[in-house]
Formats: sequence, C-alpha cells, structure tokens
Amino acid sequence: MSLICALSNELPEVPVVSPVSGSIFEKRLIVKYIKEHGKDPINGIELNEDMLIEIKVPPIVRPKAPSATSVPALLKTLQDEWDATALHAFHLRKQLQAARQELTHVLYQHDSACRVVGRLTTEVTAAREALATLKPKTDPNISLQNVSNNSFNNGDHSMEELRPEVGITPDILEKLESKAAVLTSERKKRGKSVPEGLADIDTIREMKTVASHTGLHSASTAGIVSLDICPNDDSKLLTGGNDKIAIVFDKNAGQVVTTLKGHTKKVTSVIYHPNQTTAITASPDASIRVWNLANSNTTHVVSAHEGPITAISLHATGDYLLSTSTDEFWAFSDLNAGVMLCRVGDPSSAHALTTAQFHPDGLIFGTGTTDSLMKIWDLKEKSNVANFPGHSGSISAMAFSENGYYLATAAEDSTVKLWDLRKLRNFKTIQLQDGYQVKDLYFDNSGTYLAVAGTDVRIYHTKQWDNLVTFEDHTGLATGVRFGENSKFLVSTSLDRSLKIYSSS
Repeated sequence: MSLICALSNELPEVPVVSPVSGSIFEKRLIVKYIKEHGKDPINGIELNEDMLIEIKVPPIVRPKAPSATSVPALLKTLQDEWDATALHAFHLRKQLQAARQELTHVLYQHDSACRVVGRLTTEVTAAREALATLKPKTDPNISLQNVSNNSFNNGDHSMEELRPEVGITPDILEKLESKAAVLTSERKKRGKSVPEGLADIDTIREMKTVASHTGLHSASTAGIVSLDICPNDDSKLLTGGNDKIAIVFDKNAGQVVTTLKGHTKKVTSVIYHPNQTTAITASPDASIRVWNLANSNTTHVVSAHEGPITAISLHATGDYLLSTSTDEFWAFSDLNAGVMLCRVGDPSSAHALTTAQFHPDGLIFGTGTTDSLMKIWDLKEKSNVANFPGHSGSISAMAFSENGYYLATAAEDSTVKLWDLRKLRNFKTIQLQDGYQVKDLYFDNSGTYLAVAGTDVRIYHTKQWDNLVTFEDHTGLATGVRFGENSKFLVSTSLDRSLKIYSSS
C-alpha cells in the first residue's frame, strides 16, 4: 500500500516530500519508516529525517491529494488498490504452491529414507541369519598335520601338466563288466514293478515350496550353479557356486555342514559320493577335486584336461569318473589314485563337449557337444557307437533313465527329446516355450518321473509325458534339480542364490 498522504480537510498531519523519490508522505509515517529501515519506501534509496522537506502552504490554501479531486480519479484510485490487492493475493498463492511442492519433496525424501532404512535392516537381519547358517561344524580332532595337508592340497593345481595315461587295464575292465552284470540282473528282477512307497501322481501335483535357503553361498558373487544329493542319505545336499566354493548342506537341520574351498573359478559340477564321506567337484579352472568331507581336505586333484571342465559323472562302481571339457576330449579317471586312465577325442567331429553321463550299467555313456549332437560311447572300446542328431544349438543337459532304455536330452532349441536306446530313435519331443532354457534334467530312481530345471522347475510323468506340476518360485534361472527318496520331495537351485525344497507336506 502506498504511504502517499491523502490529506483531509482538517490536515491532521504535516505533509513532507522525499527528495530521493519526490513522493509526498505524512511526516509521522515516513519518520517511523525511516527509523525502522533507513530507506525511502518507494525506491529503497537511503534516506534520513533531516532530508525531508516540509510542504508549506498559506492557511487559506488546503492542498488535496490528486486522487481526491474528482469522482473519476477516486474510481481510478479504488481500481489501483484492487489491482494491487489482486496481485498481492496472486504472489501469496504462488508462494503457497512453492511451499507445498517443497513440503511434498521433503516428505518423499523422508519416505524414501524410511524405506531404505527398512530394506537395509532386513538385509542386515538376513546377513546375520546367513552368517549363523554358514558356520560349519568343526571337528576338534583335526590336527595341525591335517591343517598343513589341507593347505598343501588346496593349492592351485590348474597349471599342472597332464600326467601320462595309465590306460584301462584288464583288471579294471573285469571290474566294470562284473558291476554291469550285477546291475543288469537287478534291473530285470525289479521289472516294471513300482517301488513301494513311491509318491503317486496326486502327491506330485500337490507339491509346493516348503523351504527356501539363501545363505549357503556368498551374496557378492551370487548364484548356485550345480547340485547333487547324497544317494544314501537324502537329507545331505551338495551345491557348487559362482563364489568358487562347494557346500554340504543338511536340509533337515537347515545348516551348512562343510565348506569346500580350493577352486579358483566357479564350481560348475558336483557329485556326492554314495560312501557319504567323499565329494567330487569340477570347475572351469581345469581341475577336478576329490574331497574328504570329514576334514574338508582335498585328497586328490585330477588333471585330465587342458580346458574348462563342463561335466563329470560317477561310475556305478564308485571308483571311476567320467569328465568332459571344452578341449574336445572326454577322460576316464581313477578316483582312489587320483590319476587319469585315458583321454579320448573324436577327430571326425572336433567340437567342445558340454555334458556327459554314464549309463546306469556303466559300460556306455553319453556326451553332448556344441554342434547339437548327442554321442554314445563304448567305454571298453573307447569308440563312438551311436549319434543322436535332431537338436539345434549346444546340448545343455542329459539324463539316463533308471530302466536303462531311455535317454533325455535338452539343448538351446527349447526342447526336451526322449530317445530309445534299443531302437536308437527319438520317440518323444517335449516342445517348451520359445526362449525356454534347460539347465538340468533328472530322472527319479524309479524312472517314473523326469524333472526339468531352467526357466522354471517342472515334473513330467514318463508314461504319458504329462507336465504334472510347474514351480515358478525362483527369480533367476534354475540350474539344478534332484528328487529325494521315492520322490517324496524335490530340491532345486538357482542363480538367484536360493536352494528350494518342494513337498506335498
């Protein structure tokens, strides 16, 4: 509001003029303003009381404000005052809106901070639980000598030169053939009867996630890439991770039992030996390690390949190991001696080998290649006896059925193919969704169910090849799957760092 004096007829105050702005004020008001601010209220230039000029008029002259000289002037003054009020209200609304935006931003930041604190609190709690879970059971009887041996055995053997081949001796061949004869005889006795206590189809369909463990492997290099279950104690699980270690986990106790450290790269293949005291692991560091689970020591480092190892498979005798590598060779090794017995490649088809598994009888085995071909080999003759073309893309997984007749394979073409080994033909192809990735295949011990792990986890019945149940609980790619005894439960691992257990109860 202007401080310009609207003089009345009585002239209650002396009018003065500011020399810096030329405006007329009531002296009382302008003096008070100068004392508070020391400036002219119109243009903000410094002003003091001594600079004010009083307006002196003859007594007969009564000066009047210009705005009071006519009705139109009075109306204009009122209009100006209204305009000033409207502008002032506009500025106030603008300042209110800005204050609201600032308050909204501050409240959003506060809410975000609360959520971050909540998430960090949850992660700290999970880390503490994982730390408690990761504490392995220790053996107080481990001596300094054992510790010294462990330090030696855990050294880097990836640069060792390949030892010369020992060869498959007649004694070894006799042992392999004897075991195959026993297994074939036992399989014929079992015939087509269903094992007592085997989970039925309805039980499989009712399976759901009953446990999920995420604290087995390191969170910094997340991902479990391999899985196996102890054949004689299905409560014990063996996992290999991107963190270069293998873990023995007790699912009943929900606790890590043993931690196996020694590989210099991720552990891509693991085997839990039936004797329950031995584990076998393989890695792209080109080494195969045989472990004593009682003291977590490496008993042997088998140097059978010059390139990354892609798969390992245990012979039915429990004494020999099959391995494949990107160096285009498969190798047959003695676990007890820790030596390679033979190493064989296929000059007619020089491609990296991606997967391998022994036939249940142990005299033949299969290997997958990067050129989409499944190969069947005769171990005694060390020769390729059959090939299964039909896939496109690298072979990613394979599994022999317990009955010895069926072979399941998967590749990058999003299909699972079933092969009849007696007729050497593909009798069933399971077409999965476009882009579906298969990382592991596993038949249960009866050959009744086939589990598939990859984009999700699913179970098929091997009679009609129906999909009985699909689990989509993993947030990452599933990398391993195993059935428990009589298919009462299923275990899977994933790149999301979790191990999940599925059961109907």
